[in-house]
Amino acid sequence: MWKLKIAEGGPWLTSGNNHVGRETWEFDRNDAGSSEERDVVDAARSEFQKNRFRTRHSSDVLARMQLAKENNFSLDQKQKPKDHETTVDVNISTISETLRRALGYFSAIQAHDGHWPGDFPGPLFTTATMIIVLYVTESLGSTLSSEHRKEICRYLYNRQNIDGGWGLHAEGESSMLSSALNYTALRLLGEGVDDGPDMSMPKARKWIHDHGGATMVPILGKVWLSVLGVFEWSGVNPIPPELFLLPSFVPIQPGRLWSHFRMAFIPMSYLYGKKFVGPITKLVLSLREELHIHPYKKINWRQARKLCAKEDAYHPHTWLQECLSDCLYSFGEPFLARWPVSYMRRRALRQIAEFLKYEDDNSRYICIGAAQKALSMLCCWSENPNSDAFKNHLARVADFLWLGEDGMKVRVCAGQSWDVAFAVQAILACSVAEEFGSTLKKAHHFIKASQILDNPSGDFGRRYRHISKGGWAFQVADQGWQVSDCTAEALKALLLLSKFPSDIVGDQMETCRYHDAVNVLLSLQNPNGGYGTWELARTYPWMENLNMTEIYADIMVEHQYVECTSSAIQALALFRQKYPGHREDEIEQCIRRATEFIEKLQNEDGSWFGSWGICFTYGTWFAIEGLSAVGQCYDNSTYIRKACQFLLSKQLTNGGWGESHLSSTTKAYTNLDGEKSHVVNTAWAMLALMKAGQAERDPSPLHEAARLIMSMQLGNGDFPQEEMIGSFLKNGPLCYMAYRNIFPIWALGEYHRLVLCSD
Repeated sequence: MWKLKIAEGGPWLTSGNNHVGRETWEFDRNDAGSSEERDVVDAARSEFQKNRFRTRHSSDVLARMQLAKENNFSLDQKQKPKDHETTVDVNISTISETLRRALGYFSAIQAHDGHWPGDFPGPLFTTATMIIVLYVTESLGSTLSSEHRKEICRYLYNRQNIDGGWGLHAEGESSMLSSALNYTALRLLGEGVDDGPDMSMPKARKWIHDHGGATMVPILGKVWLSVLGVFEWSGVNPIPPELFLLPSFVPIQPGRLWSHFRMAFIPMSYLYGKKFVGPITKLVLSLREELHIHPYKKINWRQARKLCAKEDAYHPHTWLQECLSDCLYSFGEPFLARWPVSYMRRRALRQIAEFLKYEDDNSRYICIGAAQKALSMLCCWSENPNSDAFKNHLARVADFLWLGEDGMKVRVCAGQSWDVAFAVQAILACSVAEEFGSTLKKAHHFIKASQILDNPSGDFGRRYRHISKGGWAFQVADQGWQVSDCTAEALKALLLLSKFPSDIVGDQMETCRYHDAVNVLLSLQNPNGGYGTWELARTYPWMENLNMTEIYADIMVEHQYVECTSSAIQALALFRQKYPGHREDEIEQCIRRATEFIEKLQNEDGSWFGSWGICFTYGTWFAIEGLSAVGQCYDNSTYIRKACQFLLSKQLTNGGWGESHLSSTTKAYTNLDGEKSHVVNTAWAMLALMKAGQAERDPSPLHEAARLIMSMQLGNGDFPQEEMIGSFLKNGPLCYMAYRNIFPIWALGEYHRLVLCSD
């Protein structure tokens, strides 16, 4: 039976907080579980497989079943939502009952260390990249048991589209990147050319061939296939490691790029510079024939480097990129390979290896994300296959593996700290919050234990790192990468908890640690008043013209976002209420400039574009929250009035809101197919309207929205898992599993307090 392990360490692991927040899955051959548990798991797997083309996301049945059992909660996985056509009474009594049921369920799936474990589905090619690394480094068998491999195959087959390919994400049309890499991963895991349910492997191969073969894969796929030996480095546009030798003031110095892209680009340049290729096995030779439509030895690699399937080309290369790539390919690479100039490459590779080792050590080998970890781990192995550093890397692979009823996958990362900060605010919004003091105490402990207590080691500025002491990461403190809005939302949660008696929510954090958090927030504000994610912007917007990925947009530069800026405003406004004398002038100036930044971002229709959630609903909610924190309201702010008009214009006839991930891709508001509502979108819109005083003007839209959310609740208190609700880089939807619980609770809690109790 599979067991979810929480906050447990192991060999080759280190931690600064006893592994708080760590999640790993372990198969226990000595514990088969009860027959009832096995039946639930088998039924969930069968149900998902049967409905996978209609219901694209898992519901975390396995994890939630185990957590509920540990918390002595009876979890009925067969519960269905009420019929939306059935009239639901909306009154103080029914809302209170709904909230108690929702909070009871949500408390039952909380881990003992205070966070809410869960999947974090995103790009569908992430699992394949880790499999390639483990295969190349000859670590596949020692790292993944037969049960692991079985569940990963289940996942990959479940995520295959009906046409045989795989999308960039679970709701996406088939793409060459995911199709080529996932087919390759299945073969590396031991699947045969004709294996898979319903001839899955032949279907996948046909899709790849029908769309031009693997030479049509975007550059990320070209790199990974080259590493494996089923593509040639001469078919990859140059990624010169010598760029790392440039002075830090040069805009194209990789250290100035957006952190997530930087930590992928630099190891890719290392692999490119070494022209690294893993062992050429019989399977690799076979894949050379399976993936391409022409004989491998006859492929024109010079031409292949410019190819990209139309299904993948969301952000095609500009003519400038093509010219630069041609020059580097034809003249730059041959020149850099000649003695004595070749010394520059050796020096660049040496410096990059040192840089990656620094990052590995400071993130305790978790790295900033799964894609970056896979690349760094491979670079580490290529330096020394027997090093302790590589063993440290292998020990952290388990941190990224997640098991659901759809199978086992490699998560992009996890969002432990982010989810807990929101969860606390949602619970505290409810009038019945004090009934769930145990839940709040554990969450409070988790947030305190998850604060980053130190800056990166040494002269971190020269390593292109920002201060982190006092901040919070998106996931766990051990990872060490501070994030602006994660820091702000955690600070907000702590400040709100400090208003409650300690016997209910636990002791508040030391004052100096609040000050450290504010230091991080103030340091992350950009000259234009806005906030990015991990760091300050270090290069110029025109650098986006050199975006090499083809599949994503806005990836080169640390852009500023309405969501991050709003979170910072809210946290600082709340902080100065509790500590009015601390850095008062700086906080005032920071809030003023951040407010002006948000105001300038508003669209003509009254909306704001949300970059980390779907999409205009999400951005508009954050904007209203931020502007309200500085005293703006419907009566005195044209920004808020226009925002309310926008949100009300998007309300559906059933009372809800339902925005598609296509809004992010097309940058135009798009409803879900069939004018379907989404429980999380509806909750965001409710929260925004209530913050803007809709209850005083006309509460009827709120009544309809509340009625819809209540009708969607399952009998056990859960809410259904629906379409993806997160986003990144315009073309990368994400699925936040806990959102389906957090935001309905938050919206109904505020509704109960603001609307019903004030009548």
